[in-house]
Amino acid sequence: MVLNGTKGPTKNGPGPYGDPARHRQESQSDSLEGRFDKNHKKRARRRKRGKSKQASASTEAVAVSSVSPPANTPAKAAKKRRPNRFRRRGRAGIKPADTIPPIVTVKPSPAAPVQATQRLPSRHFGAPLYAALDLGTNNCRLLVASPTRPGQFRVVDAFSRIVRLGEGLGATGRLNDNAMDRAIEALKICRDKLESHDVRRARLIATEACRQASNGEEFLARVKSETGLELEIINRQTEARLAVSGCGTLVERETDAVVLFDIGGGSSEIALIDVSERRSPRLAEHIIAWTSLPVGVVTLAERFGGRDVTTDNFAVMVDHVAELINDFSERHKLGDLVKSQNFHLLGTSGTVTTLAGIHLGLERYDRRRIDGIWMQNDDVTEMTSKLLSWSFDERVANPCIGADRADLVLAGCAILDAIRNVWPSQKLRVADRGLREGILTELMSRDGAWRNRWLRATA
Repeated sequence: MVLNGTKGPTKNGPGPYGDPARHRQESQSDSLEGRFDKNHKKRARRRKRGKSKQASASTEAVAVSSVSPPANTPAKAAKKRRPNRFRRRGRAGIKPADTIPPIVTVKPSPAAPVQATQRLPSRHFGAPLYAALDLGTNNCRLLVASPTRPGQFRVVDAFSRIVRLGEGLGATGRLNDNAMDRAIEALKICRDKLESHDVRRARLIATEACRQASNGEEFLARVKSETGLELEIINRQTEARLAVSGCGTLVERETDAVVLFDIGGGSSEIALIDVSERRSPRLAEHIIAWTSLPVGVVTLAERFGGRDVTTDNFAVMVDHVAELINDFSERHKLGDLVKSQNFHLLGTSGTVTTLAGIHLGLERYDRRRIDGIWMQNDDVTEMTSKLLSWSFDERVANPCIGADRADLVLAGCAILDAIRNVWPSQKLRVADRGLREGILTELMSRDGAWRNRWLRATA
């Protein structure tokens, strides 16, 4: 099965996953628009029909008037019998059920169940599905989603597993058999999930580990033979662009400039973004410079040690990454924008999400509380110092780290500190999103998913 080319929790708040509660309310209110068109002939015919209905109901009005109303009946209840011509049509208030077209019913109270005749969010009307798979140096991740409101989507299925495909790559230059076996087992799960959904379009990518390994192409041939999945190895520029595309909704309107970084397992992408002059829907269009550092949490930890990290050893790792950043000749291209109050760092990686989870003191990692959170510069420094003071077993015991990341998290902190030294900022925004979200955003945009007739009809 070749997919190239052809459930996670819903996010409450800003972001690609949308706001379902607000979307439902807007969808219901939008469904009432257009009931009263501006054609004066049609309006005249409706008035005539209204008068005939009033005449036929006059006998009922006489019978009702012969009965004295209860003493506690409000005096203003008589206003309900005013002719429709005294009411302004198209008001926000809901009309009685017999004056509404059959496809729309009276808006229910919050406690009432949603009626079958109401217009529901677009996910109930056969929205097409899109899929994104990212096989990195450390993780194998999959997202299957359907478009909702423009620029947003709803996750239908998801998968993530730490496979450490790049284990030992720095020393041998090759992917070892155990690492490839772990990756293929994870990819088989991804294949089964893809086959269980009617996916309209998908993109399956591999990143730094397969780029660097001398047997990377051989591994992908094995993947196709054993799983039926055809993965493409993307270059570093594409990886940086996809990371930016996935975080577009986390850059607010008042922002002037951003340094976005993605600390991966085998490489770290950095993009300088200038939105001070204009703002387009695609954040990737505002990249003025970018670089990909040939270092990630796996490669750095294997080189300098990640299990027992001292303060001196940590400083050596920071200096090593700083030397790599110094080779980035365009690192100062944002100029004075980095001194603005409307400049900030934006991190999308396991390192920053881990720091945010520890900062919040979470007993269990919760993406809804992490994605989009702001951390002050002092908070980041404090969390890094706390991690340095912990032993390996203490890092394993933390629910936001665990055994899989305990020997990698300080290497990620070293990369982060080197970035903070070059582009100092008082605030850092944390993103629990990245390449997969960027792939989905680009697939849906290029496919016209947010402009299609089915979406306009059901939005």
